[in-house]
Amino acid sequence: SRWMIAMAANPAMTAATQWLERSLDDSANRRMALPEAFLCTDAILRIIENLARGLVVFPAICHANLMAELPFMASEAILMEAVSRGADRQEIHERLRQHARTAADRMLQGGDSNPFLELAASDPRIPLSAEELKSLLDPEHFCGRAAEQVAEFLRDEIEPILEAFPTSISDESRDLEI
Repeated sequence: SRWMIAMAANPAMTAATQWLERSLDDSANRRMALPEAFLCTDAILRIIENLARGLVVFPAICHANLMAELPFMASEAILMEAVSRGADRQEIHERLRQHARTAADRMLQGGDSNPFLELAASDPRIPLSAEELKSLLDPEHFCGRAAEQVAEFLRDEIEPILEAFPTSISDESRDLEI
């Protein structure tokens, strides 16, 4: 992918230096850069297809990993809620940073579950109870428009391609769940 991104600059650099002079020095782009771009894209797509074909997703493991890391991801929401209750932003930020470091150390060195929320709840300078902290951990609050964007992309970009080329893609590939 990096190679493809770098190759995209080649024709643009030639066009920028030519200023539409109609010289022949852009023929290398037509003969080399464009075919290489298609070959590179084909290779990228083959690699992605190869990876996706063998991909096995374990939802329970994904959920467990998400829940282990979610307290760290919620630190900004915790900070904002604490500040809205009158706490000093810098002080809360520092306390959360210290608790996150302690929690990470315990997780990495001792194999413990994530103690970040317990550490924050036990800190008298953080004006939120354990229940209030847990209420900020809804994973839906951290996705933004991702679900809608995926649905829009599939509807607007992928489905028209599948409809235009019904025999080009095997039924097995069409049935892959995303």
